[in-house]
Amino acid sequence: MTPHHTSLLQRLRGPVLAATLGLVLSGCVGVYRSPDVVSTDSSTRLDSTPRIAVLSAFEPELKLLLTRLQGPVKYSVNGVEFTTGTLEGKPVVLFLSGISMTNATMNTQLVLDRFRVTNIVFSGIAGGVNPSLHVGDVTVPAQWGQYLEVLMARETAPGKYTAPPFITDATRPNFGMMFPRPVEVRSAARPEIQRKFWFEADPKMLDVARGIRSVDLANCSAGKCLPRKPQLVVGGNGVSGQAFMDNKAYREYTYKTFQANVLDMETAAVGMVAYANGVPYIAFRSLSDLAGGGDGENEMGTFMGIAADNSAKVMLAFLAAWK
Repeated sequence: MTPHHTSLLQRLRGPVLAATLGLVLSGCVGVYRSPDVVSTDSSTRLDSTPRIAVLSAFEPELKLLLTRLQGPVKYSVNGVEFTTGTLEGKPVVLFLSGISMTNATMNTQLVLDRFRVTNIVFSGIAGGVNPSLHVGDVTVPAQWGQYLEVLMARETAPGKYTAPPFITDATRPNFGMMFPRPVEVRSAARPEIQRKFWFEADPKMLDVARGIRSVDLANCSAGKCLPRKPQLVVGGNGVSGQAFMDNKAYREYTYKTFQANVLDMETAAVGMVAYANGVPYIAFRSLSDLAGGGDGENEMGTFMGIAADNSAKVMLAFLAAWK
């Protein structure tokens, strides 16, 4: 190789390596505005517009909202699809958190890191806990807690379970060996370690939800009808945990212990991430089943579509009213 060729290679090495690295990274993080535009930066925001993050756990919950989205632009990060656009005239970014507390935590933080999120809104289905509520009802709890963050206590006598002396925060009534506890959390505003059970929804967002009127909540789908017209319930408590709950005894314990209206597998995790980052949040959850309280088999398979659409309808009414 001549000195001329060596010099030429040195001059080309930087651009060639950069282009090669870009092709490698594009398989990890991409934004799809058109077939020939790909973002390869894995550390900066993908979009500069302030937006409301709207999330659901799985596809049926987000289906109606995606059909209403105006001007959609799709992004992909770590295999999660984010779609920006407008709903009810409001800039939003829609995505699926995935089912479970871990997925919800991970992907809520991901949307906060990659987009300019002003507020977080969850729309989806849930299990009913309060016996006065019914399938199809839409709940908007004022606070959410992690009811399956527990101590598994040892049995010290037949049917008697005792917490070790160094665990002093398992103060709520137990269900057998399970003693609920608060979670450890830090926040931008309070970096010291805290122990916290309830993560409060944003008061201003709750006020707007309380003002929602005249949403036509469905009670029939695919030939299956509910015996009563669903209602909207704003306020009260919700709880979340990493288990699908379909047990009458545990449902009754959950209502008695936490005065919960509803339970799911994601919202309290979203609330914890929102709290840590100082971002206001609210959740709309419609009852697809009664978490073990219904007669016969679990109702979710029958009424999931009604519940998902009812939650989305109320959430859209909220966005229309939000200023």
